[in-house]
Amino acid sequence: FGGRRADTVPLVTQSFDWEHGTMIGATLSSGQTAASAEAKVGSLRHDPMAMLPFMGYNAGDYLQHWIDMGNKGGDRMPDIFLVNWFRRGEDGRFLWPGFGDNSRVLKWIIDRIEGRVGAETTVVGHTARAEDLDLTGLDTPIEDVQEALSAPAADWSRDVASNEEYLAFLGPRVPSEVHEQLAGLKERIEAATA
Repeated sequence: FGGRRADTVPLVTQSFDWEHGTMIGATLSSGQTAASAEAKVGSLRHDPMAMLPFMGYNAGDYLQHWIDMGNKGGDRMPDIFLVNWFRRGEDGRFLWPGFGDNSRVLKWIIDRIEGRVGAETTVVGHTARAEDLDLTGLDTPIEDVQEALSAPAADWSRDVASNEEYLAFLGPRVPSEVHEQLAGLKERIEAATA
């Protein structure tokens, strides 16, 4: 999955498992751009799986389909990753250069799937460590890369509340597994910030 977030969401995150990845996709939100006629630039819009305009049926049923696929596929299901090329520093500049340099993140994803690199376990999932990315020739300060990869638990508190409201808005057909995964995230955040 991919989102457009100026803050909070790390450059790349691997889900803990299929159900966790389904929750990540279900609660995906992106900052609005000038291309959106209806929204204020920068405001967040929930966009499950980055597919909201293309969901032709009830979103809860759509998410249930993902849970069902995971149940059928078991350990044969692929790993789920979330990328965010749009994280910004406090001064408003992008922390990651994007474009062709995104292939460095894709390489980490492949290396992670193949078991060649480790990850930092955070409240939101497994995130890349700067030392595991191929940064050869990258003209970006290492501090920016580290900040782009960070997932401060305290920053996620507001996202959890917003995601709880959004899942309630989607209605009673949202799978219990998605709610349970969001509750697990909330517990991890509370434990990390206590």
